[in-house]
Amino acid sequence: MKVVLAIDSLKGSLSSIQAGNAVKEGILKIHPHADVILKPLADGGEGTTDALIEGLGAKKINITVTGPLGSPVHAYYGLLPDSNTAVMEMASAAGITLLTESEKAPLRATTYGVGEMIKDAVQKGCRDFIIGIGGSATNDGGIGMLKALGFSFLDKNGKETLEGAQALDTVSSIDISNKLPELSDCRFRIACDVTNPLCGENGATYIYGPQKGVTDELKPVLDSAMNHYAQVVNQTFEKDFSCYAGAGAAGGLGFAFLNFLNAKLIPGVELILDAIHLEEDVKDADIVVTGEGRMDSQTAMGKAPVGVARLAKKYGIKVIAFAGSVTLGASACNQAGIDAFFPIVRGVTTLEAAMNPENAYANMKATAEQVFRLL
Repeated sequence: MKVVLAIDSLKGSLSSIQAGNAVKEGILKIHPHADVILKPLADGGEGTTDALIEGLGAKKINITVTGPLGSPVHAYYGLLPDSNTAVMEMASAAGITLLTESEKAPLRATTYGVGEMIKDAVQKGCRDFIIGIGGSATNDGGIGMLKALGFSFLDKNGKETLEGAQALDTVSSIDISNKLPELSDCRFRIACDVTNPLCGENGATYIYGPQKGVTDELKPVLDSAMNHYAQVVNQTFEKDFSCYAGAGAAGGLGFAFLNFLNAKLIPGVELILDAIHLEEDVKDADIVVTGEGRMDSQTAMGKAPVGVARLAKKYGIKVIAFAGSVTLGASACNQAGIDAFFPIVRGVTTLEAAMNPENAYANMKATAEQVFRLL
């Protein structure tokens, strides 16, 4: 029996690999000779770097970079073995969780530290990048990141602009002569699950600005500034990505990746499944096991477990899912490719006890054991 495990983390409880190891133990207790393949799983958002570092044996690179408001912050990324690939999350350097509510300052918040992470990886020999861009504190159109990579944004007097969204409407020209030369050899794959354009009422500023501190009065001002910036960029590169789906992601960082770094914006689950080469292991499996912390109707709308299930169904393979909790709406997952799902909590308990890592591991192992007694 060949079983492939790809389980998303149970946030606050078990990592992807810990959850997989628990299931593996349960399976091997009943089928000691089973071939159990364990893969990390994430959706391209928070925790993706950790999942791939742990699951693929990547080297964790710790680095001090410029934080969203200019102060140094600790960040990290992963170097995947033997592939010159770096995996990172922009939130590590410019995330909204790095700021308190009172510190949010969209006019000043910068992505400069994201560029510093990329530059460090390039200097270490990386030419392939997997980058998650969710959870940003910024609305700077990616100007900060690009400055760190050697691009210059000049005002009408030929002077370098300031940092943050306050720079957007002051950009008069762009100098690319000092960009990091190695960037031409780099491939950027960006985990992006939003489809917002750069500007307008469905764009970066109007939709995501409020959570970053953008007031109602500031929305039209910043959106107009973003549009001005986009026009300068479009004139410089003679191409227009401002209406491209995802250009408005992370305060316009998606737009910067598209225009300046020839990146591809890819749905997070799709990107991660490709990065872990899941299809190679799934195509001749007997059973595929997936899961996450909470299974509900949202799971069926394209979250990581359903991404795994769809891949398995391509080869007609049965899919089982385990979850910390299951709602009534989770039945939609059966139509989305998951043949059967099982909650792992046994008996009445408190949320604290259920999420205790030791308890969660034991529950996951025991549930897997009971299910696989039938297989």
